[in-house]
Amino acid sequence: MSAKMSATSISLVIPVYNSQDSLEKLIQRLGENLPSLAPEFEVLLVNDGSRDESWQEIIRLSQAHPWVRGINLMRNYGQHNALLCGLRAARHPVVITIDDDLQHPPEEIHKLLEELDRGFDVVYGTPMRQQHSLWRNLASYFTRLALQSAMGIENARKVSAFRAIRTQVRESFANYQSPEVTLDVLLTWGTTRFSAVPVQHEARQVGKSNYTLHKLIVHAINMITGFTVLPLQLASLMGFSFALFGLLLLIYVVGRYLIQGGSVPGFPFLASTIAIFSGVQLFALGIIGEYLARMHFRLMEKPTYVVRERTNAQEENTQDDR
Repeated sequence: MSAKMSATSISLVIPVYNSQDSLEKLIQRLGENLPSLAPEFEVLLVNDGSRDESWQEIIRLSQAHPWVRGINLMRNYGQHNALLCGLRAARHPVVITIDDDLQHPPEEIHKLLEELDRGFDVVYGTPMRQQHSLWRNLASYFTRLALQSAMGIENARKVSAFRAIRTQVRESFANYQSPEVTLDVLLTWGTTRFSAVPVQHEARQVGKSNYTLHKLIVHAINMITGFTVLPLQLASLMGFSFALFGLLLLIYVVGRYLIQGGSVPGFPFLASTIAIFSGVQLFALGIIGEYLARMHFRLMEKPTYVVRERTNAQEENTQDDR
């Protein structure tokens, strides 16, 4: 079944990291599908500090295909930083983001565009079946729970790296400057019109995933502490709960003394009570310290990303190179 051509031109943003062996096949499949999807299109390959020959492969592909553009970042900033860079450099009204490992079939792009035409601003392609290991799927599940807390939208658990975005949404975070980037949270700053459609998810054909369990956990923590006050609210709730517990304990001790004429015996009871209160205080201080650290790093004004070079530096319509 052939997809109906959209009247809207599209930009594809692909963060690239150590993917020299998959890029040619990816571009080949995009070249076979994009002409039937949009009257005009471009593919932006953002090299996120790859340690292999990915940038040389991007240069070769941009020379062979006029619709391919390459952006080379100074170092590895992270997938979402690279996506933000590509989104800011996009020229067309709709941006499609996909991974560089062919797990997102280009043949499924039309589903996102069709859903976008129904009046949504962001559409996610949710995999019908994840092609990952059990640990990776479990880590992704908890990451989505954290993302739901940060985004506060109904479709948060259906978020994926396969997205269709109306480019105008980027205006809501045009001035965002921070080394910590979670694109899906930034998108909520500009719109509430989110949707998701089921899509095929293919097994990785070349290499292995760069997202380890540790990276997913760190990403989840960054989302919660970087874009929500949930941990601070949790610390406040715990502080209130244990203060109430301490008050009840005091009433019990005083009441026992007045009624029975003796105090609560035993050093273990006293020691455990002190340990509980000390633990809660240290936990709350740790959360506050995490937020203070983020404020410190933002005051340092570390760049979100820095572009080293582009395959076609002329005619760039970008907001910034940082």
